[in-house]
Amino acid sequence: MWQIAGVIIYGIPAAVRFASGSNVLPILGLLETPWIDHYVPGNLVEKTLVGAFFPGGAGAVAGEIFVSNSDGVAVKGRRKYFARLGGALVWVAAWTAFQFVGNQQNIIGPYGGNIFEYPSVYPLNFLIASLAIFTPTIVYFAKSKLQNACQKTDR
Repeated sequence: MWQIAGVIIYGIPAAVRFASGSNVLPILGLLETPWIDHYVPGNLVEKTLVGAFFPGGAGAVAGEIFVSNSDGVAVKGRRKYFARLGGALVWVAAWTAFQFVGNQQNIIGPYGGNIFEYPSVYPLNFLIASLAIFTPTIVYFAKSKLQNACQKTDR
């Protein structure tokens, strides 16, 4: 579920860019940040929001599931977050390799730029992935609060 939802979340900005022909997204374009050399892009808010779910968050959940299945019990505490960190970093490394190969192909999108990320942004992807280990915890917390609120209204 995290993989599919993450890919969908990752694909929405790309689909909007292709449909509109503009590199600036309608809503998140209002939150653009200044570029910092070639390492921090102007769409930092979008990049952080998307990266929290894919590949970072999806990789974190995959790492947690992998370690839980290999141990035979659910991981808890610090071990859970280390498992998530390992999964997030492996997943972002695989996605970065895909982005690198795509970038070398130099496929130009309808907005006039390469549709793949530039290599100078890759270290930022790893930073976002290392913080994305907390995304599942935040999502599960919000889900439990929403379920509790729904149960209270059903009574």
